[in-house]
Amino acid sequence: MNASPPAKLFAGIAAKNPSLFRRVRVTLGDPAAWIEIDGKATALVRDLEMDRVRSLSHADQVLCPADCVPDGGLDPDRETATAQAVAEFFRRQQVRSVSVDRTLPYIFAWHLRDADIEVQYDPEMGVFDRRQKSEEEIDALAEAQAVTESVMQLVCEKIAMAGVGADGTLKIDATDLTSERVRAIAAEQFLFRNYSMAHGAIVASAPQVADCHHSGSGPLRTGVPIVVDLFPTNNVTHYCGDCTRTVVHGQPSDTVIQMHSAVVAAKRAAIEKLRVGFTGQDVHRASESVLIDAGYKSSRGQLTDQPSIQHGTGHGIGLEVHEPILLDEGGGALLEREVFTVEPGLYGRHDGGVRIEDMLVVRDGQAQNLNRLHEGLNWT
Repeated sequence: MNASPPAKLFAGIAAKNPSLFRRVRVTLGDPAAWIEIDGKATALVRDLEMDRVRSLSHADQVLCPADCVPDGGLDPDRETATAQAVAEFFRRQQVRSVSVDRTLPYIFAWHLRDADIEVQYDPEMGVFDRRQKSEEEIDALAEAQAVTESVMQLVCEKIAMAGVGADGTLKIDATDLTSERVRAIAAEQFLFRNYSMAHGAIVASAPQVADCHHSGSGPLRTGVPIVVDLFPTNNVTHYCGDCTRTVVHGQPSDTVIQMHSAVVAAKRAAIEKLRVGFTGQDVHRASESVLIDAGYKSSRGQLTDQPSIQHGTGHGIGLEVHEPILLDEGGGALLEREVFTVEPGLYGRHDGGVRIEDMLVVRDGQAQNLNRLHEGLNWT
């Protein structure tokens, strides 16, 4: 028997697995597999999906489980049959060792081992290649961010131009403007644009915004900063937008104006470091040092009454809203064409929160900012 050729396997449900979807390019709800051997790719999918995968993916060949039936036959269960067919494919190719990524369902590993095929876990597989985006992927992210900004502008202006009740609550058509209502408006707007808010959205104000990931609930009020964070997914390309802006209806307090000024400066400092030759940690420390120099403290894991730093500076983005690596302590070297959000923020129960978030592409020189929307507090 010849030496085993190097082999890689991605498998599962493409509709739920971005690494697999990135290869088959079809939102498959049935089990599928993507196999790479010596630079050639094979997609193994349900028979009625073969034509779509042939036309949309870059697979060298497209098979179905019926093309790889082991001696004992295929199980009637679709997922089991796919795992059996994958193991049989490798057996016919005389592959004795397969590298797999972190998302591989155990059923595939079990059938590979049952066929005496070694399963080797590669922690960087399906991670490193997704970090460095193609120009086509960057275009898809730019489109997603542009759509996100269009909805952001609409909802921030609606908040800023709402009426005010006697108790200071915001009103539209004589009814309370709530966090839930703003999210519903955003969801409807994204639906019109063929985007979904599967992961929700944040429309939060004091005191809830002291927890920086609180989605927000209840009536919104004049004079208080409202953090709006929208992160939809394109229903066709599956690439994500992610943008945060802060809006104040009426006049912000001096404290909020100072918070906003510090956050804007922190974002600017982070972007200066977002380039090849620096690390995610460098970016975070540049941002955080500006906030600390302005008099704010880091209070991670502990909510505070006064404004404080609650999180890192940003994260990778692509087919998922949050992807490696983090712009935070321990964040590694930046790669050309990585795409990140940069989103410094300050949060407290008493004065509320301020966060501003842009999406940027790492380039050899200055980072490319995919945002165009202004970052101020006034949206009238």
